[in-house]
Amino acid sequence: MTSRRQPGQVSLDRALSKLGAASRADARALITEGRVRLDGRVVHDPSLAVVPETAHLTIDGREIRRAAWRFIAFHKPRGIVTTRRDPEGRQTVFDVLGQDGRGLVAVGRLDRASTGLLLLTNDTQLANRLADPSQRITRRYVVTVRGRVSDEAAREIEGGVTVPAAGGRGERLHASRVTIRKASNRETHLIVELTEGKNRELRRLFEAVGHAVTRLHRIAFGPIELGDLPAGRWRDVGKDEIDAQRISRP
Repeated sequence: MTSRRQPGQVSLDRALSKLGAASRADARALITEGRVRLDGRVVHDPSLAVVPETAHLTIDGREIRRAAWRFIAFHKPRGIVTTRRDPEGRQTVFDVLGQDGRGLVAVGRLDRASTGLLLLTNDTQLANRLADPSQRITRRYVVTVRGRVSDEAAREIEGGVTVPAAGGRGERLHASRVTIRKASNRETHLIVELTEGKNRELRRLFEAVGHAVTRLHRIAFGPIELGDLPAGRWRDVGKDEIDAQRISRP
């Protein structure tokens, strides 16, 4: 029978990830290889419950200390994936970040074809709050689609449409605001705001009303804006900037 964890306890592999020492996958490998010590003794169980703030942990004899709080805004270029490692060998966000990405997790994702603002932090609790649909934090996008989007179609997207989902059940999606900037028979340029951030939400929304997305570029996430940050570059974000909407506190 598995014992119940005490307040503040997490699995050992997650503790090493939270402390910025390794990804959870790497942490599990280090632990099973016998390279991790807890309070001076070798441990082999990645699920062992520990309190990261008080546990004395070492990897290959190197003491692990909590990394300084970090939060960055990254301008994701087209063609790279938001994952730590890609089984297909494609370039990842963390390949671009190099050592600056150590210990960070992405707040949600942008698919390979999408560009723009991606947030990353070593504060996993904050990352979870930012990505939680119940928080209703606005994400703003510049979107280009094929064909002319009518005012009626834009209002339909705001009102919500049902799209196919796994298991044969429909899923209800909607945008909180759709603004048509420029429209022609060839393509339409829009500003779209979402508050839920579901998988491929915008692409599925526009497909449902007959338009294929050709460009998807995120320009804001909550109070954080992309601004003129060049593609492939990043900047540190301070707690005061995040606190603009009190989203850094539980």
